[in-house]
Amino acid sequence: MTEQDLTTRDLAEPRTTGDETAEDMPLSREDQLDAEARELETSEPLLPGEQGDRFEQRWSEIQASFVDEPRQSVEQADTLVAELMQELASGFSETRSRLEAQWDNEGEDASTEDLRVALTRYRSFFNRLLSA
Repeated sequence: MTEQDLTTRDLAEPRTTGDETAEDMPLSREDQLDAEARELETSEPLLPGEQGDRFEQRWSEIQASFVDEPRQSVEQADTLVAELMQELASGFSETRSRLEAQWDNEGEDASTEDLRVALTRYRSFFNRLLSA
């Protein structure tokens, strides 16, 4: 069987020649990029761990202070939410800029494959935004 005869069934089933399976085969460039996009879509938190932990700690402190200082707690909650929104917006803006740079640098010469990869990454980013 030549490489042109390869089908999706061949990729899904173990190879029968030798000890090597389809899982052992190196991924193509587009398969690697698709895998990265799926991983980002499902596993990357909106904020890095330490930063998210700091926001959660501040929220716990605000909530605990409500009994003694309800008005101040609500004001602090408003400030914290505004800071979190600003941090998320900044992170999303940076991600969007990186996505745009990946395909826009090619201008009109971007290949269909480059644009397909860009669309896949935008889809992952879009799904992360919807999950927020």
